[in-house]
Amino acid sequence: MNFNMTMSELQKKNDAELAAFIAEKREEIRKVRFGASGSGMRNTHAIRNNRHEVAQALTELTRRTKVGA
Repeated sequence: MNFNMTMSELQKKNDAELAAFIAEKREEIRKVRFGASGSGMRNTHAIRNNRHEVAQALTELTRRTKVGA
C-alpha cells in the first residue's frame, strides 16, 4: 500500500481518525523494518515515506491542540 496522504487530506480527518492513521502507519513501519531484516528490501523508501506521513499527522494533532488551548 503506497498511498501518500497530503496535509489537506489529513486536516479533514477528526482526531480519532488521525490517531488510527498514525497507529496504522507505525504498524506498517514495524512490518517493513522486520521484513527487511530477513530478506532484501525492494522498496527502500517505504520506511521514510511512512515516517514522513506519521510526522505530518502528529504535526496536525499538535496544531489542533495549540489552537484549541
